[in-house]
Amino acid sequence: MKLYQMADPVRYARMTTAELRATFLLEDLFTPGAIDLAYVDLDRTVIGSAVPTAFPLTLETQPELRAEFFLERRELGVLNVGGPGSVAVDGAAYSLDKLDCLYAGRGSKSVVFSSADPAAPAAFYLLSYPAHAVFPTAMVKFKDLEGLALGATETCNQRTIYKAIYKDGLKSCQLVMGFTLLAPGSNWNTMPPHTHNRRSEVYFYFDVDPAHRVVHLMGPPDATSHLIMADRQVVVSPGWSIHAGVGTKNYGFVWGMGGENQAYDDMDPVTIAALK
Repeated sequence: MKLYQMADPVRYARMTTAELRATFLLEDLFTPGAIDLAYVDLDRTVIGSAVPTAFPLTLETQPELRAEFFLERRELGVLNVGGPGSVAVDGAAYSLDKLDCLYAGRGSKSVVFSSADPAAPAAFYLLSYPAHAVFPTAMVKFKDLEGLALGATETCNQRTIYKAIYKDGLKSCQLVMGFTLLAPGSNWNTMPPHTHNRRSEVYFYFDVDPAHRVVHLMGPPDATSHLIMADRQVVVSPGWSIHAGVGTKNYGFVWGMGGENQAYDDMDPVTIAALK
Protein backbone atom coordinates (compact mmCIF):
# COMPACT_ATOMS: atom_id res chain seq x y z
CA MET A 1 0.00 0.00 0.00
CA LYS A 2 1.59 3.24 -1.18
CA LEU A 3 1.70 6.17 1.25
CA TYR A 4 0.77 9.69 0.14
CA GLN A 5 1.62 12.65 2.38
CA MET A 6 -0.28 15.80 1.47
CA ALA A 7 1.35 19.20 1.07
CA ASP A 8 0.10 22.35 2.78
CA PRO A 9 -0.57 25.62 0.86
CA VAL A 10 2.96 26.89 1.61
CA ARG A 11 4.75 23.89 0.11
CA TYR A 12 2.20 23.67 -2.69
CA ALA A 13 3.16 27.14 -3.97
CA ARG A 14 6.73 25.98 -4.68
CA MET A 15 5.95 22.61 -6.27
CA THR A 16 6.85 21.66 -9.82
CA THR A 17 4.46 19.78 -12.09
CA ALA A 18 6.23 16.52 -11.27
CA GLU A 19 5.95 17.22 -7.53
CA LEU A 20 2.27 18.10 -7.81
CA ARG A 21 1.58 14.85 -9.66
CA ALA A 22 3.59 12.77 -7.19
CA THR A 23 1.74 14.28 -4.23
CA PHE A 24 -1.89 14.65 -5.31
CA LEU A 25 -2.39 12.26 -8.25
CA LEU A 26 -2.88 8.47 -8.15
CA GLU A 27 -2.08 7.00 -11.56
CA ASP A 28 -1.45 3.29 -10.97
CA LEU A 29 -4.82 1.81 -10.03
CA PHE A 30 -7.02 -0.80 -11.74
CA THR A 31 -4.43 -3.48 -12.38
CA PRO A 32 -6.17 -6.53 -13.90
CA GLY A 33 -6.26 -9.43 -11.46
CA ALA A 34 -5.19 -7.34 -8.46
CA ILE A 35 -6.24 -5.04 -5.65
CA ASP A 36 -4.35 -1.72 -5.56
CA LEU A 37 -4.42 0.45 -2.42
CA ALA A 38 -3.04 3.83 -1.39
CA TYR A 39 -3.04 5.39 2.09
CA VAL A 40 -3.42 9.19 2.25
CA ASP A 41 -2.49 10.84 5.54
CA LEU A 42 -5.21 13.46 4.96
CA ASP A 43 -8.24 12.25 6.97
CA ARG A 44 -6.62 8.76 6.95
CA THR A 45 -8.13 8.04 3.55
CA VAL A 46 -7.58 4.73 1.79
CA ILE A 47 -8.16 4.80 -1.98
CA GLY A 48 -8.07 1.68 -4.08
CA SER A 49 -9.33 -0.54 -6.85
CA ALA A 50 -10.13 -4.19 -7.40
CA VAL A 51 -10.24 -5.78 -10.86
CA PRO A 52 -10.95 -9.50 -10.45
CA THR A 53 -10.34 -11.58 -13.56
CA ALA A 54 -9.95 -15.38 -13.45
CA PHE A 55 -10.12 -15.56 -9.66
CA PRO A 56 -11.90 -13.66 -6.86
CA LEU A 57 -9.89 -11.07 -4.95
CA THR A 58 -9.98 -10.76 -1.15
CA LEU A 59 -9.50 -7.41 0.57
CA GLU A 60 -6.72 -8.08 3.05
CA THR A 61 -5.62 -5.91 5.93
CA GLN A 62 -2.41 -3.91 5.46
CA PRO A 63 0.50 -3.38 7.88
CA GLU A 64 -0.12 0.38 7.79
CA LEU A 65 -3.59 -0.11 9.31
CA ARG A 66 -2.40 -2.08 12.35
CA ALA A 67 -5.70 -3.97 12.19
CA GLU A 68 -6.65 -7.63 12.29
CA PHE A 69 -8.85 -7.16 9.20
CA PHE A 70 -9.32 -4.27 6.79
CA LEU A 71 -12.65 -3.00 8.13
CA GLU A 72 -11.91 -3.55 11.81
CA ARG A 73 -12.07 0.23 12.37
CA ARG A 74 -13.07 1.43 8.90
CA GLU A 75 -15.98 1.73 6.49
CA LEU A 76 -15.83 1.22 2.74
CA GLY A 77 -17.57 2.56 -0.35
CA VAL A 78 -17.43 0.51 -3.58
CA LEU A 79 -18.56 1.67 -7.02
CA ASN A 80 -18.33 -0.49 -10.12
CA VAL A 81 -17.19 1.24 -13.33
CA GLY A 82 -16.60 -1.95 -15.32
CA GLY A 83 -18.43 -5.12 -16.30
CA PRO A 84 -20.88 -7.02 -14.07
CA GLY A 85 -19.46 -8.40 -10.85
CA SER A 86 -20.20 -9.13 -7.25
CA VAL A 87 -18.92 -8.24 -3.80
CA ALA A 88 -19.36 -10.72 -0.96
CA VAL A 89 -19.31 -9.14 2.50
CA ASP A 90 -19.11 -11.70 5.31
CA GLY A 91 -20.56 -14.29 2.94
CA ALA A 92 -23.50 -12.21 1.69
CA ALA A 93 -23.13 -11.58 -2.07
CA TYR A 94 -24.18 -8.34 -3.77
CA SER A 95 -24.34 -8.18 -7.58
CA LEU A 96 -23.04 -4.89 -8.95
CA ASP A 97 -23.52 -3.77 -12.53
CA LYS A 98 -21.86 -0.62 -13.83
CA LEU A 99 -22.50 2.40 -11.55
CA ASP A 100 -24.04 0.32 -8.77
CA CYS A 101 -22.69 1.29 -5.33
CA LEU A 102 -22.08 -0.75 -2.17
CA TYR A 103 -21.42 0.36 1.41
CA ALA A 104 -19.63 -2.04 3.77
CA GLY A 105 -19.73 -1.11 7.43
CA ARG A 106 -17.18 -1.20 10.20
CA GLY A 107 -16.59 -4.68 11.59
CA SER A 108 -17.11 -6.54 8.31
CA LYS A 109 -14.43 -9.21 8.38
CA SER A 110 -14.47 -10.54 4.81
CA VAL A 111 -14.77 -8.61 1.53
CA VAL A 112 -14.34 -10.59 -1.71
CA PHE A 113 -14.59 -9.20 -5.25
CA SER A 114 -15.56 -11.27 -8.32
CA SER A 115 -16.31 -10.68 -12.00
CA ALA A 116 -19.14 -12.33 -13.92
CA ASP A 117 -16.95 -12.53 -17.03
CA PRO A 118 -13.14 -12.47 -16.71
CA ALA A 119 -12.92 -11.22 -20.30
CA ALA A 120 -14.99 -8.15 -19.36
CA PRO A 121 -14.10 -7.77 -15.69
CA ALA A 122 -15.71 -5.60 -13.08
CA ALA A 123 -13.66 -2.56 -12.06
CA PHE A 124 -14.40 -1.68 -8.46
CA TYR A 125 -13.36 1.73 -7.16
CA LEU A 126 -12.74 1.69 -3.40
CA LEU A 127 -12.86 4.57 -0.91
CA SER A 128 -12.44 4.02 2.83
CA TYR A 129 -12.32 6.20 5.96
CA PRO A 130 -12.04 5.43 9.69
CA ALA A 131 -15.41 4.87 11.36
CA HIS A 132 -16.39 5.24 15.01
CA ALA A 133 -19.90 3.81 14.52
CA VAL A 134 -21.34 0.72 12.86
CA PHE A 135 -23.78 0.94 9.95
CA PRO A 136 -25.19 -2.01 8.00
CA THR A 137 -23.79 -3.15 4.69
CA ALA A 138 -26.14 -2.11 1.88
CA MET A 139 -26.25 -1.58 -1.86
CA VAL A 140 -28.02 0.81 -4.21
CA LYS A 141 -28.52 0.15 -7.92
CA PHE A 142 -27.87 2.89 -10.45
CA LYS A 143 -31.43 2.58 -11.75
CA ASP A 144 -32.75 3.40 -8.27
CA LEU A 145 -30.71 6.58 -7.81
CA GLU A 146 -32.46 9.89 -8.33
CA GLY A 147 -30.32 12.19 -10.43
CA LEU A 148 -30.00 15.94 -9.85
CA ALA A 149 -29.65 17.90 -13.10
CA LEU A 150 -27.33 20.91 -12.95
CA GLY A 151 -25.61 23.28 -15.34
CA ALA A 152 -26.49 24.28 -18.88
CA THR A 153 -25.27 23.84 -22.42
CA GLU A 154 -24.48 27.57 -22.56
CA THR A 155 -21.83 27.11 -19.85
CA CYS A 156 -20.66 23.70 -21.13
CA ASN A 157 -21.47 22.02 -17.81
CA GLN A 158 -24.78 20.20 -18.22
CA ARG A 159 -24.45 17.28 -15.82
CA THR A 160 -26.36 14.92 -13.55
CA ILE A 161 -25.31 14.27 -9.95
CA TYR A 162 -26.09 10.95 -8.28
CA LYS A 163 -25.76 10.72 -4.50
CA ALA A 164 -25.27 7.17 -3.19
CA ILE A 165 -23.70 7.17 0.29
CA TYR A 166 -24.97 10.18 2.25
CA LYS A 167 -27.31 11.06 5.09
CA ASP A 168 -30.47 10.53 3.01
CA GLY A 169 -29.18 7.47 1.14
CA LEU A 170 -26.91 4.61 2.17
CA LYS A 171 -26.04 5.37 5.80
CA SER A 172 -22.43 5.74 6.91
CA CYS A 173 -20.33 7.12 9.72
CA GLN A 174 -18.46 9.83 7.80
CA LEU A 175 -18.09 8.62 4.21
CA VAL A 176 -20.02 10.58 1.55
CA MET A 177 -19.85 9.24 -1.99
CA GLY A 178 -21.56 9.62 -5.35
CA PHE A 179 -20.80 10.37 -8.97
CA THR A 180 -21.47 12.89 -11.73
CA LEU A 181 -22.09 12.20 -15.41
CA LEU A 182 -21.55 14.98 -17.97
CA ALA A 183 -23.83 15.26 -20.98
CA PRO A 184 -22.33 15.02 -24.49
CA GLY A 185 -21.03 18.43 -25.46
CA SER A 186 -20.43 19.46 -21.83
CA ASN A 187 -16.97 19.48 -20.34
CA TRP A 188 -16.83 21.47 -17.08
CA ASN A 189 -17.42 19.94 -13.66
CA THR A 190 -17.92 21.76 -10.33
CA MET A 191 -17.95 25.20 -11.84
CA PRO A 192 -18.23 27.66 -10.12
CA PRO A 193 -15.82 25.93 -7.74
CA HIS A 194 -15.71 25.78 -3.96
CA THR A 195 -13.62 24.71 -1.00
CA HIS A 196 -14.65 23.15 2.31
CA ASN A 197 -12.09 23.07 5.11
CA ARG A 198 -14.28 20.69 7.11
CA ARG A 199 -13.76 17.85 4.64
CA SER A 200 -11.18 16.62 2.19
CA GLU A 201 -12.42 15.35 -1.17
CA VAL A 202 -11.30 12.74 -3.67
CA TYR A 203 -12.13 12.81 -7.39
CA PHE A 204 -11.93 9.65 -9.52
CA TYR A 205 -12.30 10.23 -13.25
CA PHE A 206 -13.72 7.41 -15.38
CA ASP A 207 -15.09 6.86 -18.89
CA VAL A 208 -12.50 9.31 -20.19
CA ASP A 209 -11.87 8.53 -23.85
CA PRO A 210 -8.31 7.12 -24.15
CA ALA A 211 -7.45 9.81 -26.70
CA HIS A 212 -8.72 12.60 -24.43
CA ARG A 213 -7.81 14.12 -21.07
CA VAL A 214 -9.26 16.08 -18.17
CA VAL A 215 -7.55 19.28 -16.99
CA HIS A 216 -8.14 19.24 -13.23
CA LEU A 217 -7.82 22.57 -11.42
CA MET A 218 -6.55 22.63 -7.84
CA GLY A 219 -5.02 24.91 -5.23
CA PRO A 220 -6.19 28.05 -3.41
CA PRO A 221 -8.64 30.09 -5.51
CA ASP A 222 -6.08 32.87 -5.97
CA ALA A 223 -3.17 30.54 -6.87
CA THR A 224 -4.45 27.64 -8.95
CA SER A 225 -2.49 24.92 -10.67
CA HIS A 226 -3.61 22.11 -12.93
CA LEU A 227 -3.09 18.39 -13.40
CA ILE A 228 -3.60 16.64 -16.74
CA MET A 229 -5.49 13.43 -15.98
CA ALA A 230 -6.34 10.32 -17.97
CA ASP A 231 -9.01 7.65 -17.56
CA ARG A 232 -9.29 5.91 -14.17
CA GLN A 233 -6.98 8.28 -12.35
CA VAL A 234 -7.61 9.83 -8.92
CA VAL A 235 -6.80 13.24 -7.45
CA VAL A 236 -6.85 14.13 -3.75
CA SER A 237 -8.13 17.57 -2.77
CA PRO A 238 -7.29 19.05 0.67
CA GLY A 239 -9.85 21.33 2.29
CA TRP A 240 -7.98 24.47 1.22
CA SER A 241 -8.00 23.50 -2.46
CA ILE A 242 -10.65 23.94 -5.12
CA HIS A 243 -11.54 20.86 -7.16
CA ALA A 244 -12.85 21.48 -10.64
CA GLY A 245 -11.96 20.38 -14.10
CA VAL A 246 -12.63 20.50 -17.81
CA GLY A 247 -12.31 17.63 -20.25
CA THR A 248 -11.60 17.60 -23.94
CA LYS A 249 -14.69 15.37 -24.16
CA ASN A 250 -17.48 14.47 -21.72
CA TYR A 251 -16.72 11.92 -18.98
CA GLY A 252 -17.80 10.81 -15.52
CA PHE A 253 -16.27 11.20 -12.09
CA VAL A 254 -16.80 9.80 -8.61
CA TRP A 255 -16.64 12.27 -5.73
CA GLY A 256 -16.03 11.12 -2.19
CA MET A 257 -15.49 12.92 1.10
CA GLY A 258 -14.65 12.33 4.73
CA GLY A 259 -14.18 14.72 7.60
CA GLU A 260 -16.20 16.91 9.91
CA ASN A 261 -19.73 16.34 8.60
CA GLN A 262 -21.87 14.71 5.92
CA ALA A 263 -23.65 17.82 4.67
CA TYR A 264 -23.37 17.70 0.88
CA ASP A 265 -23.99 21.45 0.60
CA ASP A 266 -21.37 22.47 3.19
CA MET A 267 -19.28 24.50 0.75
CA ASP A 268 -17.41 27.80 0.69
CA PRO A 269 -18.26 29.06 -2.80
CA VAL A 270 -15.75 30.79 -5.04
CA THR A 271 -16.85 33.01 -7.91
CA ILE A 272 -15.34 32.35 -11.31
CA ALA A 273 -14.11 35.94 -11.46
CA ALA A 274 -12.08 35.39 -8.26
CA LEU A 275 -9.99 32.58 -9.74
CA LYS A 276 -6.34 33.26 -10.55
